[in-house]
Amino acid sequence: MAESPNNNKEDELAGTEQPFVQHLVELRDRLLYCCYGLAVAAALLAIWPGPSGLIDLIAVPIRAHMPADAKLIAIGVFSPFFVPLKVLGMTAVLLALPWLMYQIWMFVAPGLYSHEKRFALPLIFFGSMLAYGGIAFVQFFVLDKMFGFIQKFTPASVSATPDISSYVEAILSLYIAFGVAFQVPIVVMLLVRFEMVTIEKLRAFRGYFIVVAFIVAAVLTPPDVVSQLALAIPMCLLYEIGIIAAKYFVRHSKAPGEDADASADSAKP
Repeated sequence: MAESPNNNKEDELAGTEQPFVQHLVELRDRLLYCCYGLAVAAALLAIWPGPSGLIDLIAVPIRAHMPADAKLIAIGVFSPFFVPLKVLGMTAVLLALPWLMYQIWMFVAPGLYSHEKRFALPLIFFGSMLAYGGIAFVQFFVLDKMFGFIQKFTPASVSATPDISSYVEAILSLYIAFGVAFQVPIVVMLLVRFEMVTIEKLRAFRGYFIVVAFIVAAVLTPPDVVSQLALAIPMCLLYEIGIIAAKYFVRHSKAPGEDADASADSAKP
């Protein structure tokens, strides 16, 4: 009597169980590798462009809407020292993001089936690219339009010279918001792949998702129309992309014999 595909799946992970202490050792090693990656990324950024260069880079959008001789100010005594270090640390995390995601995957990989391992790495790659795309979208489009919109409401008697600390906190929150929001296609594909929802239900939920996207944008972005629209509209477009991609993703990430199991189940009286 031939073994069923389900038995084959169970046998694939047979003998891979590890004691709890070994899991802790593996977790420690992966965390150390993450720290090494962050240290290398921070060292490279410290060499070039340096903390001051990073501050100058992220200040470009707002400087474009300030008077030619105006500069960002530092109210706190230690702000000129700690703010560049904060920006350096956040940039190092972004630079090392694929490495960090890879270490997470290496930690969970022994407990995955072979067909699950095939689609894990592409998801890590595309998830990282989407995060980078969201941050680049903020840096090169959203901030310029947002500050241009805000500047129109600044009275002529007021000089807009923001504090560097509050400015960095504001744009870092936007980077995180857009980087996470741009993961919508990944979330949609995983929901469909693990059969938590069907593509038909996602299509039926389209109208509700538009409302959800605008609510999320209103919560995560400053109270201006430009940044809210800049987040809500891409989220809606990415939702549609996720629905389209989910169909192909599910087809190419099925386990061997999964179609046969589904056909056998449907044939049962």
